[in-house]
Amino acid sequence: MDRPSLYDDDIVTWAEEQAAALRALGSRAELSNAVDWENVAEEIESVGRSQVRTVESLLVQTLAHLLKRLSAPDAPARGHWRDEIATFQLSARVRYEPAMRQRLNWARIWQDAKERAEQSLRMYDDTMLPGLPPDCPLSPELLLESILDIDDALLRLAGSAIPTPSDRSQFTFDAKPKTRTTR
Repeated sequence: MDRPSLYDDDIVTWAEEQAAALRALGSRAELSNAVDWENVAEEIESVGRSQVRTVESLLVQTLAHLLKRLSAPDAPARGHWRDEIATFQLSARVRYEPAMRQRLNWARIWQDAKERAEQSLRMYDDTMLPGLPPDCPLSPELLLESILDIDDALLRLAGSAIPTPSDRSQFTFDAKPKTRTTR
C-alpha cells in the first residue's frame, strides 16, 4: 500500500480510492464473481459519505445555536446554547479533514441551520433575526480550523444581516446626507 496512513489521515479519500480499486478488480474477468464488487465498493464509499454527513450535521448544529443565541439574547437557554455552540464546533473540528471541504454542501448547511434555529425559537416565542444573507457569512476556516470565538462569530452574523424595511423604520433621517438619528 502506497500510503498506509491514509485511512487514519483522510478516510474520505481512502474510501474513494478503495472503492475505485474494488470496481477495477470487479471488472476483471479472471476474478471470481462470488464477490459482489459493486455493492462492496458502494459500502466502502458510504463510509466516507457518512463522515462528511457527520461534519455537516455538527456544523448545522453549531450555526443553528449561534443563530438562536443571536436572535434571542435574553432567552433562558442562552447559556446552554453557548455551551452547545462550543461542543458542536469542537466535534466538527475534530472530525473534519481538509479533503472534505469541497464535499461539504455549504448552502444546505446554512439553510438547514436557519430552518432548525427558526423552529427552535418558536418554542421560546422568539423569531429569527431578520435579513440574514443567503450564504453563510462565517467561513469554513473560521468554523473548522480553530477554536471558535463565539462572540466574534455572533458579531459577524449580526453584521451580515441586511436591514429590512421594518428595521429601517426605527431610524429617521435628517436633511443632511449620510446622517441619521434614532427616534
